[in-house]
Amino acid sequence: MSLIANVKRNISNIPGWRTSKKIVVIESDDWGSIRMSSSDSYSRMLKSGFPVDGSHYTKYDSLECNDDLSNLYELLSKYKDIHSRNPVFTAVSIVGNPDFKKILDSDFKSYYFEPFTETLKKYPNHDNVYSLYKEGIEKRLFVPVFHGREHLNVKRWMTDLQNGNKSVIQAFYEGVTGIDRGINNELLSDFQAAFDIDKPEDTEYLKEVLYEGLKLFKNLFDYDAKYFVPTNGPFNNLLESILYENKVQFINSAKKQIEPLGNQKFKTNVRFLGQKNSLNQRYITRNCFFEPSSPGNMNAEEWINLCIKEIEIAFRWNKPAIISSHRVNFVGHLDPKNRKIGLKSLDNLLKKITKKWPNIEFMTTVELGDIINKN
Repeated sequence: MSLIANVKRNISNIPGWRTSKKIVVIESDDWGSIRMSSSDSYSRMLKSGFPVDGSHYTKYDSLECNDDLSNLYELLSKYKDIHSRNPVFTAVSIVGNPDFKKILDSDFKSYYFEPFTETLKKYPNHDNVYSLYKEGIEKRLFVPVFHGREHLNVKRWMTDLQNGNKSVIQAFYEGVTGIDRGINNELLSDFQAAFDIDKPEDTEYLKEVLYEGLKLFKNLFDYDAKYFVPTNGPFNNLLESILYENKVQFINSAKKQIEPLGNQKFKTNVRFLGQKNSLNQRYITRNCFFEPSSPGNMNAEEWINLCIKEIEIAFRWNKPAIISSHRVNFVGHLDPKNRKIGLKSLDNLLKKITKKWPNIEFMTTVELGDIINKN
């Protein structure tokens, strides 16, 4: 971490709720969502001119399989905190995915989605995933919170399908939506930002998305979603009232939230940990990052060291360490080596955390939020 980055990280940790406890929360995004559907689809898309090898998401990320969750649970079970509790993933989860067959049968005129439990049936070695979710909840190793109905900006995607965009249609036939570059590196719309808006009136459709998604979340997991993390970040704050009506108490936000207003207009909102909105919902901000699958200038060991440094800074300012780490780091359906590297990195990170801070407390985001509410 450079000197300037170090100073910025320290300053950004000053505002907000404080605690003398050494709390670590691991928030992991994208569980339940599709990305790259198969190794065969990856090869065909690459051959057709899609630069899918240029992103670790399209190269490694896919709907989690049986081995992904069982191996993750085995690792988390190795470690204990001061209260003899295991590290736990706050699993930031998508509950639905596009129903490609129904959309195709409508000749791209209508959008349909299916619960992610139906999507699982279409993938090999995924037959036990839903049961593993329930096991993770019961053992407090993997506790889902709400990320969205699907990890997809439906209006943008359907518009491009209906307009005959060749890249988007070819990806559709491969069961893939999460691409930002098409054939011959064509720049595409941001399909992953499900709650971004192009026009102010788009919020009306997103109300429906939230209602349906939160209802499905409760049906799948037998409890209300108390925490919401908007996919990719963009979120119009008028929708907070819909979250409130559906019992969401905590909302993830960047410390500097760029709120889309539609018609290329944006508003910047400064946020800090524990800050309340007008509905008494609290904002949760992340302050540590662990992405060992991410390409770039850092290897896995450097990601571990950076995360430890960020935890040190959080604790220096009496803040909980809220770690951001995406699913892509821990899955191996497309490439088992990716899962092996990611879990080994997580193992080493947890080993260093528990050794450096013997009084560490592992919590879910909702457990942390409940403590903030009490104080």
